[in-house]
Amino acid sequence: MYKNAQKYLLVFVLGCVSTTSFKSQLQSLSLEECYQLAKDNYPLIRKKGMIAKTAGYNIENANKKYLPQVSFSGQATYQSQTISFSDALGALPINAALPSLSKDQYKIQGEIDQVLYDGGTTHNQKELIKANTELQQQNIETSLYTLKQRVNNLFFSILLMDAQLKQNDLNKSNLHTQIQKTEAALKYGVAYRSNLDELKAEIINIDMMATEYKANREAYLKMLSIFIGKELSDSTKLETPDSDYFQTEIRRPELKAFDLQNSIYDLQKKQLKSDFLPRVSAFFQGAYGRPTLNIIENKFGPWFITGVRFSWSLDSLYTSSNKKEILELNKKTADADRDTFLLNTKLDLTQQDEQVKKYTQLITQDENIIVLRQSVKQSAEAQLDNGVITIHEYIQKLNAEHLARQTLVLHQIQLLQARYNQKFITGN
Repeated sequence: MYKNAQKYLLVFVLGCVSTTSFKSQLQSLSLEECYQLAKDNYPLIRKKGMIAKTAGYNIENANKKYLPQVSFSGQATYQSQTISFSDALGALPINAALPSLSKDQYKIQGEIDQVLYDGGTTHNQKELIKANTELQQQNIETSLYTLKQRVNNLFFSILLMDAQLKQNDLNKSNLHTQIQKTEAALKYGVAYRSNLDELKAEIINIDMMATEYKANREAYLKMLSIFIGKELSDSTKLETPDSDYFQTEIRRPELKAFDLQNSIYDLQKKQLKSDFLPRVSAFFQGAYGRPTLNIIENKFGPWFITGVRFSWSLDSLYTSSNKKEILELNKKTADADRDTFLLNTKLDLTQQDEQVKKYTQLITQDENIIVLRQSVKQSAEAQLDNGVITIHEYIQKLNAEHLARQTLVLHQIQLLQARYNQKFITGN
């Protein structure tokens, strides 16, 4: 008879849980506290700090492009020809030897280059780093948000076990009252031993159900303990959450991720504009070798060159329009993904709204059934006292009322969970 109530337990699907060490033990726990503890305890949360540090290093590296860039180079060459000053100047009026350049030449050079203007490339690069970091952080928030659904499954399963255990105790109390009456009747010879045995057997059935409920509760508690990183004992009481009104506006973290993705595409467009702009830098070159800038001497020596360098490459003109089209297509793809997510979310919310309506109606029907079943049970008690019905028939009426109350408890917890599923779906 209790198997019908057991079948409803299958609606509570448990999520996978991760392993972690237990910390302090809790005696009372609310659903909101579970959310926060599960989030803080989940290993993925550690990635947020790593992403922030990585972004800091990348921005620091980008800033270093404004520092003087130092480079060194060297070469040793042999060339087949050099300048012939005799051929270039012709015959001189005086008898003088003209210098000649060596065919083997050497140069060691160092250069310092200081960016003066880069068209905004470095600034855009830093903005892209920040935007990508924020998107990665938001994606982690989205993953962490899904923990709420898994916590809900465990939390409300425990609440159901508590409610069913409480109802079990009430039913057991009714049977104990009847056992006392039957023992008194048996003492005066107006009842059968089999009547008492049947009542005691029913008590054992109730204890068996209680054993199962307690075992389930303990299993759910252990899994919730692992989730939140806090040890929960059998004495831990879960606070029944309020079924308060919630906002219907969708505020899921996924929506912010879509917005951040589009902002990255906008920044990449700005980066394309920077590719058109010229680059200006100041430089200083110092070198040692042969020949020096005074090639006539053909000796080893130092020299330097300093000035301003200007460059303007128009290579990006060939691909700029295609890159812009690609970015526009990427934005449209992100918008399509956003619309798809909103549509699926609205469908889920509509389905959950119907669940709330269903359980609300079922609870009303349960309450009506309980009134009738209670009346039938009270009548059966009077009939049993007068010997009109048997103990077996009375137990049937008692169990029918008990099952009706268990079903009410189940529907009440399911309604509460459905309301919190609504809050989860909308992000409120």
